Amino acid sequence: MNRPLVSILINNYNYGHFLQDAIQSVLNQTYKNIEIIIVDDGSTDNSRDIIKKYDENVISILKDNAGQASAFNIGFSKSKGEIILFLDSDDIFLPGKVEKIIQIFEDNHNIGWCFHALEFTDKDLVVLKDKKTYALFNENNKSGVYDLRNHINRGKVGCKIPLNGTATSGLCFKRSLLTNILPMPEEIRITSDDYIKCAAFVSTPGYFLLEKIALQRIHGNNLYTLREDEQKQFTKNKIEILTAYWLRKNFPLTRKYANKIFGISINKHKYLGERDSSLRERIGDYRSTLNILENLDLCVRSFYYHLKR
Repeated sequence: MNRPLVSILINNYNYGHFLQDAIQSVLNQTYKNIEIIIVDDGSTDNSRDIIKKYDENVISILKDNAGQASAFNIGFSKSKGEIILFLDSDDIFLPGKVEKIIQIFEDNHNIGWCFHALEFTDKDLVVLKDKKTYALFNENNKSGVYDLRNHINRGKVGCKIPLNGTATSGLCFKRSLLTNILPMPEEIRITSDDYIKCAAFVSTPGYFLLEKIALQRIHGNNLYTLREDEQKQFTKNKIEILTAYWLRKNFPLTRKYANKIFGISINKHKYLGERDSSLRERIGDYRSTLNILENLDLCVRSFYYHLKR
């Protein structure tokens, strides 16, 4: 039986000290019908020297810095695989990951995506056991097929997701689904996976795998993952506003869900203070698309979240 080609897209920016580990983790996969595409997003360290060492094994795309969404877009446009896997360049796939993912897609023909759990480690790959890391993982739920389309349509999805915090390196897709999602708005420069995940949820059923088959490093340059300071809150708030705007614009069935995100986010935006004038236009554009009932609902939500503070 001919098994599908898998494209593994590695996005990199100044992670030369981790990049070789990421590449080797893909080359060490038990599943061999793969292509490796590395998008270097304008690195100024030794990343491109590392990439050059693997010229015979990878397809390299060297570009100016434009953010994660840009890297996703160009990497996907150059790929050929039926199945697409993302990998951040500071993370690592465990050897049997691709084999496991392919088996899930082969056993569940109706799914378009598979998202799996990640094992958090420090920069030296020592597993982190503190409670904060496990807060992203609901162990009371089960691996299996989930259809979230109706929940997204009703604007209610959070409690239905067994895997709250899976990041880029835990995302796997059929090409047929990603073709309808990418290219994505490049204005969403970081944590672009939030947009992709929600677009996937509203498009097809998928599979949540609670087995941790990749390692996510937590280190000095990506502490955003676990940080709780005010700067992270502002950045997160900005991303949520932009994500809500583009989801509503590009995927109308997410309208109620996007409105919910937007309602919470603009209240946080007021609380955190104006730091980015470019958001004013997006907030105004979003409000202009709302009908009377949606505007009323937005006011109620904003007042409710204001009272909760």
